[in-house]
Amino acid sequence: MRWILPLVRPGMVQSLRFRLTVSYLVFFGILLVGVGVAFRGILQAILNNQVSALLEEEWGATKGYLSIEKKKPIWKYDDQDLEEKAIVEKLRQIYILADSNGNVMEVSDGYEAVGVERAAEIRQVMAANKPVTAIRRSPDGVPYMIRQGVLLDDNSKFYLAIGRPLAENERVLDQFTRNYLALLPVLLILTVLGGWYLARRALRPVTESAEATGRISGANLSYRLPLRGSGDELDKLVGTINSMLDRLEYSFTQTRQFSTDVSHELRTPLTVIRGQLEVGLMTARTPEQYREAIVNALQDVERLSHTVRALLNLSLAESGQLVLQKADLDFGALAREMAEQFQIAAEAEGMALEVSVTPGCLVSADRVQLERLMTNLLANALKFTPSGGRVTVRVRRDGAAAELTVSDTGRGIPPEHQPHIFNRFYRVPSGEADPERGLGLGLSFVNWIVKAHGGEIDVTSAPGQGASFRVRLPLAAPEPAQEAPENLVAVE
Repeated sequence: MRWILPLVRPGMVQSLRFRLTVSYLVFFGILLVGVGVAFRGILQAILNNQVSALLEEEWGATKGYLSIEKKKPIWKYDDQDLEEKAIVEKLRQIYILADSNGNVMEVSDGYEAVGVERAAEIRQVMAANKPVTAIRRSPDGVPYMIRQGVLLDDNSKFYLAIGRPLAENERVLDQFTRNYLALLPVLLILTVLGGWYLARRALRPVTESAEATGRISGANLSYRLPLRGSGDELDKLVGTINSMLDRLEYSFTQTRQFSTDVSHELRTPLTVIRGQLEVGLMTARTPEQYREAIVNALQDVERLSHTVRALLNLSLAESGQLVLQKADLDFGALAREMAEQFQIAAEAEGMALEVSVTPGCLVSADRVQLERLMTNLLANALKFTPSGGRVTVRVRRDGAAAELTVSDTGRGIPPEHQPHIFNRFYRVPSGEADPERGLGLGLSFVNWIVKAHGGEIDVTSAPGQGASFRVRLPLAAPEPAQEAPENLVAVE
């Protein structure tokens, strides 16, 4: 692995690709070692089972060739048959025969090299009366598999054990281990190369998304990262980033619009104030003239302060910093109360202000904001309705909503302007000078109040036929009915 180290560049160790590759290497390294150990164990079990099966065959052959006559072991076979003679000699290479008391009757040199059992051990095997297979090692470290059991001959029991060396098994296992260990570095190198390539492919979408995100600035906040359509975790991350960009774009738009609105709306009042003060400074000669210039300037300052307050309130509302204090209130009662406050102004202008409400229209809302909503709608209706006209306020239930309608018989709103009347500073142009013309913020605030309460607002109007603003707010959830105590009796 030394040749890989010079390829590691500075900073690469901290990269996610490098760490993923190392993770692949560690995982597959542990996996390959585990697989090698498992395969070696399986191979060892197979080899031992083969020797055990061979011993079982030789055990049966031994009982066929060996007999006990007058307490002496006799091997019966044909000396002239070389094959049979070789079989018997092989059976006697690692072999022991003992009586029921554990006294050795015959033992081969090969078995003595493994180690002869004590008399007590022999008696224990004979008492169990079932074959036992064990693996023992000779003093020089050679492993042997020993098959021990009971031999019956002429109704007498004898102890018989035969064995086979496992040196060939050990050699095969050692060869497998050496070959696997020699192959393991190659497999690990292939794992590193494959992991490096797979990590690159897996992280390519992340890299592309990071590069695309890096190109986003305040000048192109409308750009969105493309979704891959796979529905995986990366798509969820891209969707989250796009949602964050939506919020950032909205915040930047609000900031730009606020700056634009402030510069647009404050430029004219400041210019007027400065002009008045300069004229007063250059032309005024008496205290009355100075006083008149100052009074005019203060009036413009008051209008300027009103504009700033309206802008700040609307900006706080749209940025989510204005928290609603909701409580259940009667929408109809509130509408009647607000209409009464405008009754005197309507009569002074020669207009009729009519109110029709349905009791029990409870809504969960902020009273201060609803009062501001009704104030703006009523003020606009009275402002644009000529003398002799009529303004109607109506509150009723409509399904799961409370509906407020403020209608007038004024000059109306042309259709081309209706989609824009809720925009900030938008004012429907008129062909005549209007010194009392508003800032164009009232309906923007009304729109925000309605949306903040989960409601809807729309307008129906035609030139010369007045306008009708309709506000729908969700009804408050009814309180659960409380059961009367059983011990109370109703009195009629």
